[in-house]
Amino acid sequence: MRAVAVFPSEREVRVIEEAEPRIASPTEARMRVLDVGVCGTDREICAFEYGTPPAGQAHLVIGHESLARVEEVGSGVTRVRPGDLVVTMVRRPCPHDYCGACPQDRQDFCFTGDFVERGIKGRHGFMTEQIVEDEKYLVPVPEALREVGVLVEPLTIAEKALIQLWDVQERLPWACPHRPGRDHGHCRRALVLGAGPVGLLGAMALRARDFETIVYAREKLPNAKATLAAGIGARYVSSEDVPPDQLEERFGAIDVVYEAAGASKLAFDVMGEMGANSVFIFTGVPGRKVAVPVDTDLLMRNLVLKNQIVFGTVNAGRDAFEAAVADVGEFLKRWPEAMRELISGRHPVERARELLLGRRGGIKHVLAFSD
Repeated sequence: MRAVAVFPSEREVRVIEEAEPRIASPTEARMRVLDVGVCGTDREICAFEYGTPPAGQAHLVIGHESLARVEEVGSGVTRVRPGDLVVTMVRRPCPHDYCGACPQDRQDFCFTGDFVERGIKGRHGFMTEQIVEDEKYLVPVPEALREVGVLVEPLTIAEKALIQLWDVQERLPWACPHRPGRDHGHCRRALVLGAGPVGLLGAMALRARDFETIVYAREKLPNAKATLAAGIGARYVSSEDVPPDQLEERFGAIDVVYEAAGASKLAFDVMGEMGANSVFIFTGVPGRKVAVPVDTDLLMRNLVLKNQIVFGTVNAGRDAFEAAVADVGEFLKRWPEAMRELISGRHPVERARELLLGRRGGIKHVLAFSD
């Protein structure tokens, strides 16, 4: 079967032939891969910034944003059956009993760093025709989401962030006084940094919770991403038109910043404009660039005097995956055109190197392994 792999020692990216996987335990299932999203992590691995092959192997099959169909199940499988659509979780737990998270199936909060991530660190990923996985890492997806189900995994970033946001903000009177409830976005303002797939999906998640949402990115108006943002009831603002130090003056106090750009200077410039009791959520990882100046006194003063919180979030647990499946269904009902526009193209495996190594426009590109 075909697979897309990196060879770090050779600094090569190739489409290769792999042996078809087989079920090895009663709780495993074999899936036929349908779609695999191409993301910034994949491109960074193909630039050899990181990415670790399985022990004893020279190559790593990449890809972690998948949608697949179950073809065969082991005798002990109860969660899925042949014909089901599934998304596969990415991270696997570390082997240490003393880790406070992994033995509780919360490897997304692993304390030791010895976890494995499919397609990224220590285990082959999903950019191939078939995969085998234990059912505990499979998340069922309704058939109605076949067209957009590959967006579930990137949406889990926002879902995990919002789960943590609600938990963090329980430290203060976060509920809107005129409409009590757990999701209190209807009286809050959110700023999304970046208009890539993670940013736009995050904007959808915030809009679904009734946040006033501003998508803040570099590209000047008019552009297709601004049109998509308007279609979900968000506002697109170019940083070329409105610099960070004018955000609060133009739009008012910012309650939540959802960072999805991986641009550290922009992030810290915006952090200085946050309002009282606000939260800044980092999801991007900047590349290795020159150091940027930061007004640490201003940031520290605001964090203390305005009761602000900054946290980072990576990977996701089953709760975020299940929330993402539900939200993809909700988004498709509310904004069908916008959801379909997120996927800029589906491409054959033969175009993998071009998508991974070349320049590309659009939002989310997908490798289609099977109909």
